[in-house]
Amino acid sequence: MLVAALPAMGHDVFSSDVRSLAVTVDGEWMQMPVMTLNDGQTLYVEFDQLSHDYHRYVYKVEHCEADWTTSEGLFESDWLEGFSQIEIEDYEQSLNTNELYTHYSFSLPNSRCRLKMSGNYRLIIFDDDNRDLPVAEVRFYMVENAMTLALGVTTNTDISLNNRYQQLTMRLDYGSINVTFPDEQIQTVVMQNGGNRWADTRLNVKPNLVNTKGLTWQHNRNLIFEGGNEYRKYEVLALDHTTMGIDRMTWDGHRYHAWPYVDEPRPHYTYDEDANGAFLIRNSDNYESERLCDYVWVHYQLLSPERPEPIYICGDWTIGDDASEYQMEWDAVEECYKAALLQKQGYYSYRYITLDEKSGQPRPLESEGSFFETENCYQAFAYYKGPTDRTWRLVAHATTVSGN
Repeated sequence: MLVAALPAMGHDVFSSDVRSLAVTVDGEWMQMPVMTLNDGQTLYVEFDQLSHDYHRYVYKVEHCEADWTTSEGLFESDWLEGFSQIEIEDYEQSLNTNELYTHYSFSLPNSRCRLKMSGNYRLIIFDDDNRDLPVAEVRFYMVENAMTLALGVTTNTDISLNNRYQQLTMRLDYGSINVTFPDEQIQTVVMQNGGNRWADTRLNVKPNLVNTKGLTWQHNRNLIFEGGNEYRKYEVLALDHTTMGIDRMTWDGHRYHAWPYVDEPRPHYTYDEDANGAFLIRNSDNYESERLCDYVWVHYQLLSPERPEPIYICGDWTIGDDASEYQMEWDAVEECYKAALLQKQGYYSYRYITLDEKSGQPRPLESEGSFFETENCYQAFAYYKGPTDRTWRLVAHATTVSGN
């Protein structure tokens, strides 16, 4: 299990004035951006730049290997029909908002770009005035389904029964592909609530059973995950009154502020439907959210004793090259952790985590609890590279949900 070599799986934003990066396939905002080759699906990418000044943004498409390094053994014509660098032409300025911004968007495939090969893909977005400094990166997947991958989850783990853990079983069926050296020809990635920098990820876990038809992972301790707790959630749909999860809205003369209810420790499990870290930009009318929603300062507060390790806010929307933006600060007077983030109106789900000192993997806070009943979404990917292949093909993908 390769933890130390963990690659970046989610999206990144490198500019402080680029916000609300959203990446979806066919509008499925709660799912990872996974497309099926030649299946007619559409990838949508959108973001805001915090001004009304026009920026000539360009995106560059790259095919990547299983570890997200750029594919060096391919010609561009192997995986692309059209152009790999395209200007973003769809944009509109915000209307009647306190925070001025311009909303940019584009989709794939389009008349100038179509992808022909399975694998990992990266979109690098940069301002045409400074191509040396990208403002954002988007990562998505193209699957060809040449093999069959099945996932299962149980709370009867090889550590404990119905305690704080969930264990995956997995089977990869080769189908018509002849795999002679699976250790060399197959790579796997398994994620819990994937799609962001904080996803608990397992790379190339060794299977328990190997035969000529496929691989099986069963009673595998490296596929045991902490259940954690349900994500917390709130909605900021209006500026003049509170909505779900919001205690109060305020105005300081310059900015709007949203105050979610103070988060308290959760020693016991209680089911609460959530979106496993996903977010959706919208307003009360659900009308022209892209340019009518405003930005507000959201004030997070977590009741907790001071801890030696840092505490972070975690969700699919907590992206960027600086994790410290989402790190909470201890307030000794009020005896709680606090953080304030500038966010666009909408629905947000989140949780609090810390990081394991050795592996760097996320783990739940003790005060948040970890329960076998928790609903989690698991994603698995299988890559194959045959004797004549020049790149890793993404040949299978599976997803399953635990808990309720």
